[in-house]
Amino acid sequence: MTDPIADYLTRLRNAIKASHRIVEIPASNIKKEITKVLHDKGYIQNYKFEDNGPQGTIKIALKYNPATKQNAIVSLSRVSKPGLRKYAPKNELPRVINGLGIAIISTSKGVMTDKEARTEGIGGEVLCYVY
Repeated sequence: MTDPIADYLTRLRNAIKASHRIVEIPASNIKKEITKVLHDKGYIQNYKFEDNGPQGTIKIALKYNPATKQNAIVSLSRVSKPGLRKYAPKNELPRVINGLGIAIISTSKGVMTDKEARTEGIGGEVLCYVY
Protein backbone atom coordinates (compact mmCIF):
# COMPACT_ATOMS: atom_id res chain seq x y z
CA MET A 1 0.00 0.00 0.00
CA THR A 2 1.50 3.30 -1.04
CA ASP A 3 -0.91 5.68 0.70
CA PRO A 4 -2.38 4.45 4.00
CA ILE A 5 -4.15 7.76 4.73
CA ALA A 6 -6.01 7.62 1.40
CA ASP A 7 -7.00 4.02 2.24
CA TYR A 8 -8.28 5.21 5.65
CA LEU A 9 -10.38 7.97 4.06
CA THR A 10 -11.70 5.61 1.39
CA ARG A 11 -12.80 3.06 3.99
CA LEU A 12 -14.64 5.81 5.88
CA ARG A 13 -16.23 7.09 2.64
CA ASN A 14 -17.38 3.58 1.66
CA ALA A 15 -18.84 2.88 5.11
CA ILE A 16 -20.77 6.16 4.98
CA LYS A 17 -22.16 5.39 1.50
CA ALA A 18 -23.22 1.91 2.68
CA SER A 19 -24.79 3.42 5.87
CA HIS A 20 -22.69 1.24 8.17
CA ARG A 21 -22.65 2.01 11.88
CA ILE A 22 -19.10 0.74 12.57
CA VAL A 23 -16.03 0.53 10.35
CA GLU A 24 -12.77 -1.31 11.12
CA ILE A 25 -9.50 0.11 9.81
CA PRO A 26 -5.92 -1.17 10.20
CA ALA A 27 -4.17 1.07 12.72
CA SER A 28 -1.12 3.30 12.50
CA ASN A 29 -0.04 6.28 14.59
CA ILE A 30 -1.08 8.90 12.01
CA LYS A 31 -4.50 7.23 11.55
CA LYS A 32 -5.01 7.23 15.32
CA GLU A 33 -4.25 10.95 15.47
CA ILE A 34 -6.61 11.73 12.57
CA THR A 35 -9.33 9.67 14.31
CA LYS A 36 -8.85 11.67 17.53
CA VAL A 37 -9.21 14.96 15.61
CA LEU A 38 -12.38 13.73 13.87
CA HIS A 39 -13.86 12.70 17.24
CA ASP A 40 -12.90 15.97 18.94
CA LYS A 41 -14.56 17.99 16.16
CA GLY A 42 -17.75 15.88 16.26
CA TYR A 43 -17.52 14.12 12.90
CA ILE A 44 -17.53 10.61 14.38
CA GLN A 45 -19.46 9.31 17.38
CA ASN A 46 -16.81 7.16 19.04
CA TYR A 47 -13.64 5.17 18.40
CA LYS A 48 -11.71 2.32 19.96
CA PHE A 49 -8.13 1.20 19.43
CA GLU A 50 -7.65 -2.58 19.57
CA ASP A 51 -4.22 -4.20 19.78
CA ASN A 52 -4.92 -7.50 18.07
CA GLY A 53 -2.11 -8.82 15.91
CA PRO A 54 1.05 -6.95 15.03
CA GLN A 55 -0.66 -3.81 13.73
CA GLY A 56 -3.95 -3.49 15.58
CA THR A 57 -7.22 -2.00 14.37
CA ILE A 58 -9.28 1.12 14.85
CA LYS A 59 -13.04 0.65 15.30
CA ILE A 60 -14.92 3.82 14.43
CA ALA A 61 -18.63 4.36 15.22
CA LEU A 62 -20.01 6.71 12.59
CA LYS A 63 -22.32 9.57 13.55
CA TYR A 64 -25.76 9.85 11.92
CA ASN A 65 -28.58 12.36 12.41
CA PRO A 66 -31.43 10.40 14.07
CA ALA A 67 -34.19 12.24 12.17
CA THR A 68 -32.76 12.42 8.63
CA LYS A 69 -30.34 9.44 8.83
CA GLN A 70 -27.69 11.64 7.21
CA ASN A 71 -24.03 11.29 8.21
CA ALA A 72 -22.12 14.08 9.94
CA ILE A 73 -19.36 13.77 7.31
CA VAL A 74 -20.48 15.10 3.92
CA SER A 75 -17.10 14.95 2.20
CA LEU A 76 -13.59 13.59 2.85
CA SER A 77 -10.88 14.51 0.38
CA ARG A 78 -7.15 13.80 0.40
CA VAL A 79 -4.96 16.83 -0.34
CA SER A 80 -1.31 15.86 0.11
CA LYS A 81 -0.48 12.71 -1.83
CA PRO A 82 2.73 10.64 -1.93
CA GLY A 83 3.42 11.86 -5.48
CA LEU A 84 2.80 15.52 -4.67
CA ARG A 85 3.06 16.70 -1.08
CA LYS A 86 1.19 19.90 -0.16
CA TYR A 87 2.68 22.06 2.58
CA ALA A 88 1.24 25.30 3.89
CA PRO A 89 3.09 27.94 5.90
CA LYS A 90 1.36 29.48 8.91
CA ASN A 91 0.04 32.49 6.98
CA GLU A 92 -1.37 30.39 4.08
CA LEU A 93 -3.27 27.67 5.94
CA PRO A 94 -6.39 26.65 3.98
CA ARG A 95 -9.97 27.41 5.07
CA VAL A 96 -12.49 24.73 4.13
CA ILE A 97 -15.89 26.11 3.08
CA ASN A 98 -15.01 29.47 4.61
CA GLY A 99 -14.42 27.95 8.06
CA LEU A 100 -17.37 25.51 8.20
CA GLY A 101 -15.19 22.45 7.50
CA ILE A 102 -11.76 21.50 8.78
CA ALA A 103 -8.42 20.86 7.17
CA ILE A 104 -6.33 18.29 9.04
CA ILE A 105 -2.70 19.41 9.20
CA SER A 106 0.36 17.38 10.22
CA THR A 107 2.65 19.80 12.07
CA SER A 108 5.79 19.59 14.13
CA LYS A 109 3.55 19.67 17.24
CA GLY A 110 1.32 16.81 16.06
CA VAL A 111 -1.80 16.37 13.95
CA MET A 112 -4.32 19.20 14.37
CA THR A 113 -6.94 21.23 12.54
CA ASP A 114 -6.21 24.33 10.49
CA LYS A 115 -7.76 26.55 13.19
CA GLU A 116 -5.55 25.09 15.93
CA ALA A 117 -2.45 25.44 13.73
CA ARG A 118 -3.37 29.07 13.05
CA THR A 119 -3.61 29.83 16.78
CA GLU A 120 -0.33 27.97 17.44
CA GLY A 121 1.32 29.93 14.64
CA ILE A 122 2.72 26.90 12.79
CA GLY A 123 2.29 25.42 9.33
CA GLY A 124 2.66 21.89 8.05
CA GLU A 125 1.51 19.24 5.59
CA VAL A 126 -2.17 19.50 4.63
CA LEU A 127 -3.43 15.90 4.93
CA CYS A 128 -7.13 16.17 4.09
CA TYR A 129 -10.29 18.29 4.05
CA VAL A 130 -13.39 17.24 6.01
CA TYR A 131 -16.82 18.82 5.97
